[in-house]
Parts: sequence; structure tokens; C-alpha cells
Amino acid sequence: MKSVDAHLADILATVRTLAPLELELERALGTTLAEEVSSPVPLPPFDNSAMDGYAVRAVDIADVPVTLPVIDDIAAGSDELRAVGAGHAVRIMTGAPLPAGADAVVPVEWTDGGTAQVTINRSAVIGNAIRRSGEDVQAGEVVLKPGTVIGPAQLGIIAGVGRRRVWVRPRPRIVVLSTGAELVEPGTPLRAGQIWDSNSFTLTAAVRDSGGEGFRAGTVGDDPAVFLDHLDAQLVRADAIITSGGVSMGAYEPVKEALSPLGTVRFEKVAMQPGMPQGFGVVGEDQVPIFALPGNPVSSYVSFMLFVRPALRKMRGLPAGAPDTVSAQVIGQLGSPAGRRSYLRGVLGDDGTVRPV
Repeated sequence: MKSVDAHLADILATVRTLAPLELELERALGTTLAEEVSSPVPLPPFDNSAMDGYAVRAVDIADVPVTLPVIDDIAAGSDELRAVGAGHAVRIMTGAPLPAGADAVVPVEWTDGGTAQVTINRSAVIGNAIRRSGEDVQAGEVVLKPGTVIGPAQLGIIAGVGRRRVWVRPRPRIVVLSTGAELVEPGTPLRAGQIWDSNSFTLTAAVRDSGGEGFRAGTVGDDPAVFLDHLDAQLVRADAIITSGGVSMGAYEPVKEALSPLGTVRFEKVAMQPGMPQGFGVVGEDQVPIFALPGNPVSSYVSFMLFVRPALRKMRGLPAGAPDTVSAQVIGQLGSPAGRRSYLRGVLGDDGTVRPV
């Protein structure tokens, strides 16, 4: 039997990182940055007030309380500014540009809040409540590097340096297909011998949770020809295909029967439990990767986490990585077949123990 590590290595050697494309920011969420993003200007681009208050000369408020005439109001976005001369004050709002002559901002809480004149009750040092130009980012400074997953904060940074479009590696488009004549849609009454399809929902959700775009293509029965027709119809929108079921040694294994003759998909026994029967290869003119997973719900999900998720990360331009692990003390007995790596379910306790279930 093939080892888990060898099977994963073969998958990662076949799967390719998706080519970058330029997207509008609204479509870039969840993608992986494929370029350096730098700021063309310093940020903030001008000295501005960090608080609502009054722009003054610090020397004029060294002795307090002091009352000064208010000669202007400056709001954020103002571009016509009166200079602050000796013994004057300008009412200023958060984010508004600092007028010439002023070297400190007095928060409104330190004053009586006057409009024509203001009484200041507390002195301020030079630079108080002022955000200097370039304080956050210098002109030309790299703010995001390639390989960064773009979340809400990263989108804000990209927009904040004036970019409207960005080069990214897109989220892989993954089509999920369940096989088996016994499968019916949830919500449909069961007849004798039928079960509700759960794998396609689980695997589609797992794809989305792993940063891909998951498309659930429903179920097909046990006819290999019908399966191939359904598969061909999905290739146009797929960067990869996931199937569940039809890969074991039974009499009705449509995935195995349909794909084995192609010569581009291998079906092997992997030394693991659950999930020993595995299939992987490429299909179609564009050599689309296909993961043929076992049909047991636990087996298919374990297989996804071990083999598909690392492949999706590589397609996204990220390190394949290993599953997250923690060390815990087992409470109870464990068993594992000789020569096979077992993946067992358990409940992790707050006390660092795990109980098999």
C-alpha cells in the first residue's frame, strides 16, 4: 500500500498554482496577492489633526487659562486654510489639514468649546494631537507582500494607497460531485434502500472554508457513461473536481470504471484508516485535477483534509502546510490496524485530554 505522505507528495507534484489575474477590489476578497503593493505617496499625505479641537501655536498657550480669538473653522477635506498667527486659534476637526503657523492641537475637552473665541484651560506641547505626513506609511513603502491572503483589512490597505485593481491568484473553482444510485436530495422522502446525500454538502462547505469557490453539482447514479457525461459538463467551470464514492472494489464503482480507462487517473490503496481507497489524476484537455474520494462520509472528509486542502492551498499560491495539530493525553484505549495510519475521532477537553468517540 502507498503511504499517506507519498500520496500527498504525488498530488502536490501534479497540482499547479493558478495563474494571476487583475481584479477589481470588490472581487479580490479571499484571493492571494500576486504582487507587491506600495504607497505612491506618504500616508497621511499631509499633517492633520488627530482630534477635534483648536489649532494653535504652543507658545501662545504656555500660560493657562488663556482666551484666543477663533479666526477660522477647518473641516476634513478643506483646501483653503488661513494661517495661524500669534495669539490666534483655528477650530479644527479630526482629519482636517493643519494650517500653516500652528504647531499643536488642543482637544476640545481642554477648552470651553467657544466659536468666536475660545478659553483654553490646559497647555499643550508642540506636536500635540497632530498626525504627521508619512507617520503611517512613507512614499514608496511596501505595505503588502505577495502571498498575502486578502481579507477585509488588506482590502482597506490596498484602497488606502489608492489602488482600484490588484493582481491576485484567484480562489480555485472546485466542482463537487457525489455518486451512488442510493443517494437522494435532503428534503426528499426516502424510499427503500435510499439515503440522503451529505457528502456533497460537506465537501462543498470544506472547499469554501479552505478558500476555494465550491460548486455543488449534485449526484449521479452508478452508470459510468452518465458519470462521464456529467463530469464533462462540469469541466468548463472547474479548476479541480472532487468526487465521492465509486472508488472501492465493489460491483458498482462508476468513478473507477469511468476514469481508469483514461490512463490519467490512478486508483490506489493508501495506508490509512478511514479512507484507504483513493483516486487522483487529471481529466480533460486542460488537465483538470480530479480527487476521487471514498463515499463513506467520515472517509471523504478525512481525505479532503489530508489531500485536497493542501492542494487547494498550493493552487492559491500558499504553502501546502500540514493540518493543525495539538498534543493531548488520551483517555481510554486506542486501536489501529498494523501498517495503516489511523485518523480517529475524539473530544478534546479543556484539561489537555482527548476522549475517543
